[in-house]
Amino acid sequence: MDVSFLGGPHPQRGVGVVAPFDFALDRELWRWVPDEVSLHLTRTPYVPVEVSLDLARLVSEHETLGEAVRALSAAEPEVLAYACTSGSFVGGIAGERAMCEAMTREGAVAAVTTSGALLEALDDLGARRIALVTPYTWSVTQSLEEYLGEAGVTVSGRAYLGLTRHIWKVPYRDVADMARLAVRGGVDALFISCTNLPTYDVIPQLEAELRVPVISANQVTMWSALRRLGTHAVGPYQALITPSARPGAGTVPGPGTVPDAMPLDPPQGLPEGPPPLP
Repeated sequence: MDVSFLGGPHPQRGVGVVAPFDFALDRELWRWVPDEVSLHLTRTPYVPVEVSLDLARLVSEHETLGEAVRALSAAEPEVLAYACTSGSFVGGIAGERAMCEAMTREGAVAAVTTSGALLEALDDLGARRIALVTPYTWSVTQSLEEYLGEAGVTVSGRAYLGLTRHIWKVPYRDVADMARLAVRGGVDALFISCTNLPTYDVIPQLEAELRVPVISANQVTMWSALRRLGTHAVGPYQALITPSARPGAGTVPGPGTVPDAMPLDPPQGLPEGPPPLP
């Protein structure tokens, strides 16, 4: 069969993605990407460490980033995204900037990280007071709050699971339950952290229920990277991607409250934060 009349394939623009060795949600990243863009993924080397601040430091070392950028260079991506929230907030704002600079030095034309993209998305939404959902332990969650605090963002409520492994297996039901616990009173947005936590399908449902913009780690990473290409992420009715879905746009009411989301008592021995969900 002669297929020469097809003339394809059509030219593709590339986004290089560096993910931690345990990343298992490749398909979720692709769901935000328009047809004319291809993702080129690579992973950091395996280390026998569970999800923790120590692991975040290991997977974000500049030498590791350099090797990943060089591995992706043959595909000639126009932008490179480091897809790990904890790995990009563990060093604070200065550490996140240094990571982008390290990737650029190794040949990335443009570089973004998940935590840098988070701040960019919050600025775009005008969100300064947020609720937070994470699958992490309290120490990792606290480190994220410190990073946000550096940027002038206040966390008014949070819920976390206390997991150190198999985060990608968390069902949407548990993500939604955490979101309802975290949103206590008026907030500008809800952020769901960790690129290994599934969120794509739950975002529009939570936005409709909680009546605030809901953003997630994978969403902001793809949104920011695609902005560097001058194109847009795709997603069903998500406030970050669809301006008409934002508070004040006449479709979704502004920041509100969730009467069912009652504050939790602080855990014994951890007065600075709430307990993980059972």
